[in-house]
Amino acid sequence: MELRPIGVVRSVRGDVSEIEIRPELAEGLFRLEENEKVLILFIFDRSEGYDLKVHPKGDPRNPLAGVFATRSPRRPNPIGATVVRLLQLEGNVLTVEGLDAWEGTPVVDIKPDHRRDILHTAGKF
Repeated sequence: MELRPIGVVRSVRGDVSEIEIRPELAEGLFRLEENEKVLILFIFDRSEGYDLKVHPKGDPRNPLAGVFATRSPRRPNPIGATVVRLLQLEGNVLTVEGLDAWEGTPVVDIKPDHRRDILHTAGKF
């Protein structure tokens, strides 16, 4: 199995990030702006190896926890996931708030925070 990035984190300014999606995939963003929050899946491409127990945030004052109980980038599969607030969608560029990824980070998927069928039956669409 091979994951191909669909885009990249283009810029990070404070808590606001821009994600640029590959132009040939931009059509897949249709109606994404109907969501206040979206899930961004990305690759921890600068992380090597993993630890099964970590101090959250790398701070030894935090008690040890299993890697799957934390958001550590040092994971067996270096996949990150963050629910962000969608501020703007313009063409193939998303502006989001709350992404915990760096500039240049490969993005592998985007999903709405809520299932479309649940929103539809709740009268949102």
